[in-house]
Amino acid sequence: MAVFASAPCWVDVQLSDLEAGKRFYGGLFGWTFRAGDGMPFADAYSEGRLVAALAAKKDGRMPTTWGVYFSTDDIVATVAAVRDAGGHIITDPVRAGRAGVLAQAVDPGGAVFGLWQAGDRAGFERQNEPGAFCWTEVYTRQPERVDAFYEDVLGFQGTDIELPEPSGGTGTAERFRMWSPAGTEPGDDTAIGGRAVLTDAFPEMLPSYFLSYFAVKDCVRTAETAVRLGGRITAPPMDIPYGRMAVLQDDQGAAFAVLQPTELLPGAVT
Repeated sequence: MAVFASAPCWVDVQLSDLEAGKRFYGGLFGWTFRAGDGMPFADAYSEGRLVAALAAKKDGRMPTTWGVYFSTDDIVATVAAVRDAGGHIITDPVRAGRAGVLAQAVDPGGAVFGLWQAGDRAGFERQNEPGAFCWTEVYTRQPERVDAFYEDVLGFQGTDIELPEPSGGTGTAERFRMWSPAGTEPGDDTAIGGRAVLTDAFPEMLPSYFLSYFAVKDCVRTAETAVRLGGRITAPPMDIPYGRMAVLQDDQGAAFAVLQPTELLPGAVT
């Protein structure tokens, strides 16, 4: 699978109970798992192809959360660009064996994300198909500053759109920016993620964050299954221009979204 430079290439979740995480996501998405060689993590597979990883938290104070990684051909240069553009580095580049090199960063709005320079492992082997990653978006209260940051650091090209106002809203359409990788024609066909605004409808203390989506065949059934497995529905299934989505939490509190697309997503393997 071709991976555009700067496109999302990997997701993982940090959990207190790794075995419970396997049961939840195995039951929800049908994932199977392969443990790391003596390491506290498990690679997740959908139909035999690599889609994500589950990791046991090294420190109980760490957040229980899904993280997204963006690809880079030169992680040292990208880390320098993060600092120059007003971001911060949590983890300087560190080699993950022969798989590649990773770093973790924070954008100027406070959202955490990862960087990945591939070695033997490029990232997703299955994407934009049921049971696999299909989208990510950052929620921020500083849209102009964050837009400039990702354009400078990752070369994203933005397309601004207005999403329909949620029911019970303020009468103002939500401002949203779709991201396309450098070297592509910006628009629906090339978008790989986006930026949403944390409006007054969100709790004031909620920090900026990335929300990653997984494609599913049936959004309603997936949400019901998540609850049956001990998770929660934080935003019930709703129709959006690209299909039907819901925001869920697993049984340990990690948030993610699911999308039942109206049509085949860009980059799907057929």
